[in-house]
Amino acid sequence: MNAIDGTGLIVDAPDWSLLLDDPLEIAAAEAHWQRITAEMRGRDILASANAHAIQRLVIAYLIYDRAARAVTEQGAVLKPKRGNPKSIARLNPHFTAMRESGSDAERIEAELGLSPRRRTGAAKVVRNGRKATAASSYLKSVK
Repeated sequence: MNAIDGTGLIVDAPDWSLLLDDPLEIAAAEAHWQRITAEMRGRDILASANAHAIQRLVIAYLIYDRAARAVTEQGAVLKPKRGNPKSIARLNPHFTAMRESGSDAERIEAELGLSPRRRTGAAKVVRNGRKATAASSYLKSVK
C-alpha cells in the first residue's frame, strides 16, 4: 500500500492490481480513490479507519460502471430466445447488479458523509496533538 499525495498520508491506497485485472479499471479505481480521499481530507473527515469503507465505495462504483456498460449494450430487458415458444422476456441480470451497486454506493457515501444531504452531519475527525500551554513558547525540547 502506498500513501496517496494530497491525503496528508492518513489513508494508504490499496494495491488495486490485487483486486482488479483490467488496467483501465485500475486507473479508474485510483482516480475514484484520489477524488474521495481529497474531498474527505479537505473537509477534515478523513480517518485511517475509513480506508476499507472507501475501498468498498470504489468497488461499488466500478461494479456499477461495468453493469451500466452491459445494460446500455443489451438493454434492461433481455429478449426471449428465438425458436423457443416457452421463452419469455426477462430482466437483465446486469440491470439488477447496477441497481444494487448504486444502492450500496449511496449507503456508503451517506456513512462517509459524502452525499449532499449528509455533508452537514459529518463531524470532523479529532486529532490527538500536543496541547499548547502558556509555557510552550518559552520551553523548547532538548534532543
